[in-house]
Amino acid sequence: MFDRPDSGDRALLVHIDVQHASQKGDQPVELTDSREEFVELANSAGLVVVELVTGTRQRPDPRHFIGKGKIEEIAFLLEDNDIDVVLFGQRLSPSQERNLESALKVRVLDRAALILDIFAQRARTFEGKLQVELAQLTHLSTRLVRGWTHLERQKGGIGLRGPGETQLETDRRLLNDRVKMLKQRLVKVRKQREQGRSQRNKSGIATVALVGYTNAGKSTLFNRLTSEKVYAADQLFATLDPTLRRLTLNGGNTAVLADTVGFISDLPPQLVEAFLSTLTETREADLLLHVIDVSDDLKEQRIADVDEVLDTIGADSVPQLVVFNKIDRTGHAARIDRTQDGNAQAVWVSAVSGEGMDLLIEAITERVAKQRSIGWLSLSPEQGRLRAQLFNAGAVLEEKAENDGSLMLRIDVDSIDFAKMDREHNISNQFTPDSPKLAASGRA
Repeated sequence: MFDRPDSGDRALLVHIDVQHASQKGDQPVELTDSREEFVELANSAGLVVVELVTGTRQRPDPRHFIGKGKIEEIAFLLEDNDIDVVLFGQRLSPSQERNLESALKVRVLDRAALILDIFAQRARTFEGKLQVELAQLTHLSTRLVRGWTHLERQKGGIGLRGPGETQLETDRRLLNDRVKMLKQRLVKVRKQREQGRSQRNKSGIATVALVGYTNAGKSTLFNRLTSEKVYAADQLFATLDPTLRRLTLNGGNTAVLADTVGFISDLPPQLVEAFLSTLTETREADLLLHVIDVSDDLKEQRIADVDEVLDTIGADSVPQLVVFNKIDRTGHAARIDRTQDGNAQAVWVSAVSGEGMDLLIEAITERVAKQRSIGWLSLSPEQGRLRAQLFNAGAVLEEKAENDGSLMLRIDVDSIDFAKMDREHNISNQFTPDSPKLAASGRA
């Protein structure tokens, strides 16, 4: 029986491009970008990449993902280079991993396991560690059997029953108990996060969330905007745990800026599910700053990957302001791109040099203000229910009593919520909005 080996730091990478020619007979195009990203992932995990094996297949082999020739090639490289672990740049099924480990006699991991390992290294907060462990155990649950292949399996008949199946059942029970406990703890943490988010909503403070492909420069931009010192490095997933800081906008207005985990193509579903509470900051933000590395030749594909994740977590409908970062590498000038209506659509900046930061603050101020209804609302004495509703929502900035018994309330509400109240109470004729300039500075 084959006992699963320990893993180490010396790695051999296997990246196979699985290609399907179209029905029109087009030749498949090799995707070298994903290969380079795979190598960068391995480096980010702290591994020493000894060898890189590449190849192309029309479809994966159901037993080993690769063919016998590649297995022999890898086995030869393992023998000569003292390699501890083999990493595949694609997802492997549990049976494929088990068969490859039996053939190669070393630990075999796929891309999802590699990303999970990086997340485990980078988690710092209590919530982040819980989320990572939950994702790891969810991933492990389908691969648990391989850890016990050295034990006997139960068989029918006297004298043929062994401890193997009992051990597997015990391990599965312990794993399920741990998963249940982690989910319970995360529920408590999520409630605390929801309370903080509710307090911000009541105070009328907008939330602006940074999103983008990993290593696009989000944390560097976050530090530049907030004068913080959040860890930022030229590596994938340098930032894992979300960070919230106050952002000062034009006119004395303030917002909360959230730095979130970077996205990546083919993000393991376990991570999306486990980090859903963290990504809620993205889903419930008033504005998303979609940070794009303008110097990246593959930026169009990166944009598509980010949009796919945003759609998965239900944040595709949140307004976006595109931030083209790293113009110091390309020679572009700092500027604001506007739509035909004059709305800020994209800003070109350099988080490293600080070029264009004033333009970015200007664009954020405009976009946040335009999504809110800020101004004076006149209420008659009979509209006490609406007044209470506005106070409960934390939307009242100021209140004045008139001589005729009416009330003047200066309110700041989301434009969508204002439209709902208008449909219910027909208040549009009683509302006097601030001018755009005043609206931008109306929130203390």
